[in-house]
Amino acid sequence: MTSLNAFGAVLTHAIAMETQLRDYYQSAGQGDLARDADKRRTTLERVRRENVTEIKLEPIEGLHEDNYALDLGDTSAAGQQHNADAAARFYEDSAPKINVREAQRALERCGKQYRAIVGA
Repeated sequence: MTSLNAFGAVLTHAIAMETQLRDYYQSAGQGDLARDADKRRTTLERVRRENVTEIKLEPIEGLHEDNYALDLGDTSAAGQQHNADAAARFYEDSAPKINVREAQRALERCGKQYRAIVGA
């Protein structure tokens, strides 16, 4: 189980997840969702770049990649719901653990966007 125990690790995971979801939604024929994932990826890259000097090296506990596993092989409606839910949970769990306010807000926005997809 890979631990996401630092600011950089959380944002790197988020960016990689958005890249995977962009490609996943493209293969599922969901162009709008693919574009949205790519916008989130771009935003997260900018936030990481701009806030790298603001990082306080406080350890983050309780976040593990395996808890947010995506099923990129299932492009059915249920598979898309599962992946959106996994992404929403990751952002909801990680945002409060980030000690840089701008980055925290960006993660919160991503979580809300995925909750809208899930419909919860």
